[in-house]
Amino acid sequence: MQTIRKTYTEISPDLLYSVIRDFALNQGLTMTENRQETYTLPDRSADFITRGTLAFSTNEGGKGQECFRVQIVGTAREDTKLLIDVDESLVPEEMLTKLQADVDFIFASHEAE
Repeated sequence: MQTIRKTYTEISPDLLYSVIRDFALNQGLTMTENRQETYTLPDRSADFITRGTLAFSTNEGGKGQECFRVQIVGTAREDTKLLIDVDESLVPEEMLTKLQADVDFIFASHEAE
């Protein structure tokens, strides 16, 4: 299992969620979990924190095993954290490399140092 961890500043968690979801679906993966929740921040009722969970499976050999799980937590005004767990035995290296390249191309200027 490989884990990718990134922190971004001043990007919408919803946008990151949508980009990752669309990428995985375009690669032929099947979405098995799609959940987004929004919470108000204490003492700042105008600010919200978003939590998103995505899971995908592959139908290799009809097994439908989970191969890709994404967690996104953050706010548009502050940090957004991305955690991707990938089962390398089910996800081709080429797909993972392309995902990282696409995410970096879109969000690299917002990546926290």
